[in-house]
Amino acid sequence: MAFHGNGMIDPFGRAISYLRVSVTDRCDFRCTYCMAEDMTFLPKRDLLSLEELDRLCTVFIEKGVKKLRLTGGEPLVRKNIMHLVRQLSRHLESGALDELTLTTNGSQLSRFAAELADCGVKRINVSLDTLDADKFHAITRWGNLTKVMEGIDAAQAAGLKIKLNAVALKGFNDAELPDMLRWANGRGMDLTVIETMPMGEIDADRTDQYLPLSLLRADLERQFTLTDIPFKTGGPARYVEVAETGGRLGFITPMTHNFCESCNRVRLTCTGTLYMCLGQEDAADLRAPLRQSEGNELLSNAIDEAIGRKPKGHDFVIDRRTRRPAVSRHMSVTGG
Repeated sequence: MAFHGNGMIDPFGRAISYLRVSVTDRCDFRCTYCMAEDMTFLPKRDLLSLEELDRLCTVFIEKGVKKLRLTGGEPLVRKNIMHLVRQLSRHLESGALDELTLTTNGSQLSRFAAELADCGVKRINVSLDTLDADKFHAITRWGNLTKVMEGIDAAQAAGLKIKLNAVALKGFNDAELPDMLRWANGRGMDLTVIETMPMGEIDADRTDQYLPLSLLRADLERQFTLTDIPFKTGGPARYVEVAETGGRLGFITPMTHNFCESCNRVRLTCTGTLYMCLGQEDAADLRAPLRQSEGNELLSNAIDEAIGRKPKGHDFVIDRRTRRPAVSRHMSVTGG
């Protein structure tokens, strides 16, 4: 194996220890800032099988990945997804992997929460932008807030720690975020707010939705005492402690303050394409070397070559002059 256990180091000296795997580009929601209502999905034959996904993840783990996050689309709509989770859990048992986790919209959690916990998943991220049922239906187009709330209940009952992710959308949920923070922290959940990112053609105008988190933070500080803390979960969020709730609030700010200098992440899609940066088009095809050989040497070499081209950072811009998304693929392809 390349690097002989020293792991994957990119051209800027960053160790790549975090792999995000989109197990499907499909979703049972159509969130307005993420997808068009009428999405064309990948043909099923292009998808890696669950066995191939397992093999790919295993090679990454052998090469130094310590944290693995399953995303989508909605990961829990992939057929037999729990079989993959169960397979990957062997790396938790062996100690090769520190954490196996997933990001979900919560719609399927009431079905799968107990089994996720049984597979050694300790915490999950649930994407939730509003606690208002009508607004929830409006932004997800197809979603049902009651089902998501049942899912959150089931996950907490199963002992899973939950972090809520909310995309900050001007004029949609900005006024509601203080209440969401109180609600989340009151139930022992951290809340992370995320700036909207220019990815894929959607039906809305992102300039109208874009809310810099520096403004949101200033607004929140009118009613909360926020103290910066060094807490990290392995991703890009910067956290503050909220004195009034005793909980934590995270900010993910790809637009106003990118966090590229410490990026430890790469992203694998459900077709075996590796994106070295969420905000760049450069990618490597791992499906061909995966399928060309029974052994993993070709695959390992392809990964090394790709990590060797990981860029320093992304070029996200949202303004009136930049009508085109920074990258043409939708967020649902690489799973955030």
